[in-house]
Amino acid sequence: MFAAQDWQDYELIDTGGGEKLERWGTIVLRRPDPQIIWPLVKDSGAWRSADAHYHRSSSGGGSWEYKKELPERWTVTYKGLSFYIKPTGFKHTGLFPEQAVNWSWMMDKIRGAGRPIRVLNLFAYTGGATIACASAGAEVCHVDAAKGMVQWAKENVQLSELGERKVRFITDDVFKFVQREQRRGSKYDAIIMDPPSYGRGPNGETWKLETNLYPFVESCMSILTDKPLFFLINSYTTGISATVLHNILALSLGRSYGGSITCGEIGLPITASGLTLPCGILGRWEG
Repeated sequence: MFAAQDWQDYELIDTGGGEKLERWGTIVLRRPDPQIIWPLVKDSGAWRSADAHYHRSSSGGGSWEYKKELPERWTVTYKGLSFYIKPTGFKHTGLFPEQAVNWSWMMDKIRGAGRPIRVLNLFAYTGGATIACASAGAEVCHVDAAKGMVQWAKENVQLSELGERKVRFITDDVFKFVQREQRRGSKYDAIIMDPPSYGRGPNGETWKLETNLYPFVESCMSILTDKPLFFLINSYTTGISATVLHNILALSLGRSYGGSITCGEIGLPITASGLTLPCGILGRWEG
């Protein structure tokens, strides 16, 4: 288990009954989490004093109940990186704090490379990995199909005072973008991807992780340099194990480049219980 231990501005206070209680800076949020299938051990007053509570709707989706007026958005920091936090209508906040384990790892890899590094961040969301890589000195290409998420990422880059770094923002279908980069002969030293379980493109194209992940990894290999630094896959898909990611990386990157592979669960430490909340899996290949 890779647990994000080094946060100051984020804390997973408690979990139970299908929900988690979190502190984002000074603001406490209460949200559902499908992994939390255990009961609440002790109902402390902290649960009842959360600043906002996301309630799921029986018809799908849900909404926030605000116990007090909150700012439209606020800032949290991690090791000098800054991010805007904002509760969204689909329960997310614009940041996955467990990914800090990957940010630290990527920053160390880039700083230790001893050469200029170009990074491609696919399904890049609000840019946590983009900011980490840029802060370490890499040139980054950030690609996501959602215009609003790309704008959010741009604002996070400015917030982290990285506006002078080489970061290219692309709003596009990641698969089509990779195909165009193949035709252009573009090359990257490192690739990051955080693909969804299922998706549908603008022209009806469908993506299913179990069917499309391996061929997409192979497609991405065609735009790697001769001496790639790393390749990172994150997955939140239930039923896909860390061993599956290991096998995919071994049969693709490992077979072509050698190197080493590390896979496992990622999670967040729970203050109240001392347990860890699982938050997905990672697969790392490094040259």
